[in-house]
Amino acid sequence: MENKCVVVGVTAGIAAYKICQLVSSLTKQGDEVHVIMTKDAEKFVTPLTFQTLSKQKVITDMFTVDYIPDVHHISLAKKADLFVIAPATANIIAKVSNGIADDLLTTTFLAATCPKLIVPAMNTYMLNNPITQANITKCREYGMHVMEAYAGYLACGDLGAGRLPDPEDIEDAITSLIEKDRYLTGKNILISAGATREEIDPVRYITNHSSGKMGYALARAARNAGANVTLISGQTNLRKPYGINQINVNSASEMYDAVISEFDHSDVTIMAAAVADYTPVEKADQKIKKSEGNWSLNLQRTQDILHTIGEKKKEYQMIIGFAMETENLMENAEKKLHEKNVDYIIANSLKDIGAGFGVDTNVVKIVSAHSVENLGLLSKDDTAKEILRHCLKK
Repeated sequence: MENKCVVVGVTAGIAAYKICQLVSSLTKQGDEVHVIMTKDAEKFVTPLTFQTLSKQKVITDMFTVDYIPDVHHISLAKKADLFVIAPATANIIAKVSNGIADDLLTTTFLAATCPKLIVPAMNTYMLNNPITQANITKCREYGMHVMEAYAGYLACGDLGAGRLPDPEDIEDAITSLIEKDRYLTGKNILISAGATREEIDPVRYITNHSSGKMGYALARAARNAGANVTLISGQTNLRKPYGINQINVNSASEMYDAVISEFDHSDVTIMAAAVADYTPVEKADQKIKKSEGNWSLNLQRTQDILHTIGEKKKEYQMIIGFAMETENLMENAEKKLHEKNVDYIIANSLKDIGAGFGVDTNVVKIVSAHSVENLGLLSKDDTAKEILRHCLKK
C-alpha cells in the first residue's frame, strides 16, 4: 500500500499520551502524519513531543502567523487520506456531530472529505450519558466511523466503558479505512483461522501449532479491500481485527457448525484454520489421574468441513482451501483440490525456510485446476494480499 497522509486530532483527555505510540508507528511505516492539538490537549502532551515523533510541525492555533502553508487547515483537509480524532472527548464529539468549528481541529475536521474516525475516551458516566450516545449515533449517521471504547479501570477511579482502545487497534482501524482500492466491495467473505482444541478431560486437550496469523492476515486484507468479513476463529493470541464479524470457537465440531451456518451467505470461503482431524471418542468428566503403565487414547475422525462445503457449493461461490505438508506438497495439494471440489488450494511446506507455524512470513503456491502460482517468501500480510488479488481480482 502506498504511503498515506493521516491527520491525527488530539483532544484534552488523560489518554492523550497513548497517541504518541500511534503517531510514532504510523510515521515509521512511512505515512505522512500531521497532528492537530486542542489548546487544552497541550496540558497533557507537549506539541514538541508530537512534532518530534511525526517530523511535522504541530499547529495548535488557527490564527498563528507562524505556519507552513502546506499545513494550513484547508489545504491539510484536502490533502488528508484519513482524519482520526483520538482521544475524542465528549466535548469534541458534541462539536463534530453538530458542525461546530471554533478552533483549528474542528475547522479542519469539518472541511475534510476523507474517511473520518472517532475514538472516544472519557469517564464511563459521560460516555453513557444519552446526550453523548445521541451525538455518537449522529456521527455514524453522517458517515463517520466510531470505535467502541474499551471497558476497564479508568483514570478517574471508575470501572466501566470509556478507556481508549490500544494504539495497535486504532492503527488497525486506520488501515482498514484508508485503503482506496475496494475491489471486494459488496462481497461476503468467510474465513476460518487458528487452531481447534479437542478436549480429553477438564485439564487436557489435543491441539496443533497454528498461530492463526495467516487467517487473520487474510481477514484484514479482505476487509481493507472492502469485503464484509466473517472470521471464525479457533484458539489464537491475536487481536480481533477492526470492523469484522468474529465468531470464536473451540473444537472442530464447533468450527464445523459455525462454518456450515455461515457458508450459504458467503460469496467466498477461505479455510485457513488448522482443524483437528481426530477427536477423543469420549471426554472424561473429571481429570484422568496418571497410573502405572501406558495409556491409550481412543480417537475418532472429525467432520470434514472442506469436503462438506465443497459438496454444498453453488455456482456463484468460491472456496479456497489450505494444504500444509511435510512431503509430496504438489501431489497432496492437487489431490485435495479435486477431492474437496474447491477452486484453489494454498499449498506450503513446513520444510520451506520462512514458512510454517508462528512466524510472520510464508512461502506458498496457489494451486488451481489450470495453473500453479509460486508467490515466494513474503510476509503473511503480503501473502494474504497476493492470494486475494490472484484469486478474486478480475
